[in-house]
Amino acid sequence: SDTKSLLKIPGVELAAVCDVDQNVITKRMTELGEAGKKVKTFTDYRALLDQKNIDAVVIGTPDHWHALMMIHASEAGKHVYCEKPIGNSIGECNAMVKAQQSYGNVVQVGQWQRSQQHFQDALAFIDTGVLGPIRTVKVWCYQGWMRPAPIVPDSAVPSGIDYKSWIGPAPLRPFNASRFHFNFRWFWDYAGGLMTDWGVHLLDYGLLGMKASNPLSIVGLGGKFAYPDLAEETPDTLTTLYEFEDFNLVWDSAMGIDNGSYGRDHGIAFIGNYATLILNRGGWEVIEERRSENKVAKPLETPKENGLDMHTLNFIEAIRKNDPSSLNCSIQDGAHVASVAQMGNISFRTGQKLNWDNNQHQFTDASVNNKYLINKYHNGYTLPII
Repeated sequence: SDTKSLLKIPGVELAAVCDVDQNVITKRMTELGEAGKKVKTFTDYRALLDQKNIDAVVIGTPDHWHALMMIHASEAGKHVYCEKPIGNSIGECNAMVKAQQSYGNVVQVGQWQRSQQHFQDALAFIDTGVLGPIRTVKVWCYQGWMRPAPIVPDSAVPSGIDYKSWIGPAPLRPFNASRFHFNFRWFWDYAGGLMTDWGVHLLDYGLLGMKASNPLSIVGLGGKFAYPDLAEETPDTLTTLYEFEDFNLVWDSAMGIDNGSYGRDHGIAFIGNYATLILNRGGWEVIEERRSENKVAKPLETPKENGLDMHTLNFIEAIRKNDPSSLNCSIQDGAHVASVAQMGNISFRTGQKLNWDNNQHQFTDASVNNKYLINKYHNGYTLPII
C-alpha cells in the first residue's frame, strides 16, 4: 500500500523490489504489469542499496528487520520511508534516531494519521481548552479480523524462500507457517502484538493531544484469554495503565472482537471535565458531560482525504526540499511512541509495575534494562553503534 501510494505522485518511479520470498516478488511484478518491466528485483537488500540510481527506499518488513535496514540505508545515502513500529526494542529505536541524526537523510515513519487533517483538527480543538482539565485518555484497539493462527508442526522451508535471511538477527528456529509472513506480529522474536502494531498509531495521538513525553510508571495486565490454544506469544487481551504527572492514559486491546468503547473498534478518547473528545480514523466528535454547566458538543467530522496519500506526498516533498524538519512523522516521533508501546509490553512480560527514569532514559530496575531494553542479535548480526 505504501508503494502504490508513492507511485501516484508525479515524478516518482519504482526502480527495484526486494524480498526474501521469490513468490512475493513474482506476485508484485504481476500486480505492476507494464510498470514492472523496468523494475530490478533483489533478494538481498544490501545489493539493492548499492544501486546508485535509487534515491529512497520503503521498509515494509517484519519489525525485527527495521533497525538494520534503516541504518544501512542511511549509511548508503538513501532516504527512508519506514513502516511502524520503527524498532523491535527501545534500544533499536534509539540507534535509529542516532543514525538519522548522523547521516541527515529524510526518514518518514509510516504513522500516516499524522498527515490526516481531521486528526490535526481534533488536536487543535483540544488545545482550545474547552474540554476542561483532561483527567484520562483512553486508547483502544479491538480487531475482530485479527486472530492468531492455529498451532501447526514445523515443516520444510517452502521453495523460493530464503528463510535464514527472513530470520536475520532473530533467534534461528525451524520454519513454521504460523510464525511466518503476516503472523510474525504475534511472536516476541519479531514484533510486539497489537500493542506495537496498532498502538503506535493510536498511542501517538493520545500523547500528542496531551503534549506528553514519557510516563512515570507503567502497568500492563493481560494474557491469552480468548485463544489459549492458538499459536501466539503476545497477549490477545491487554490493558495497560500509563501514569503521567497530571493524567492517566489507558491502553485496551483485544483480538477477535470489534465491540470497543463508544461503539468504535478503535480510537482515542480525551475525557475532560466538560466534555469528551473521541477520535479515530473515521472522524472525531465531542460528547458533552451531562453534569457540566459548560455545554460543549460537536457533531461527527469525517475525513475528507486519503491519509496515506497525504503522508507519502509529505515524504516526497521533504526529499525534494532536502528538509527532514518538514516531515509529519520524523524518526524522533516514531521512536517516541514505539518506545512507549514497548514499555507497556515489557511491563506485561515482567509482570511488574515499572518506573521510568526520564533523565537516564531507562527503567529504574537494572535487571529489566539488561533483559529488555535492547534485544539480543543472533546469527552473526550486530546493531551498528553510531
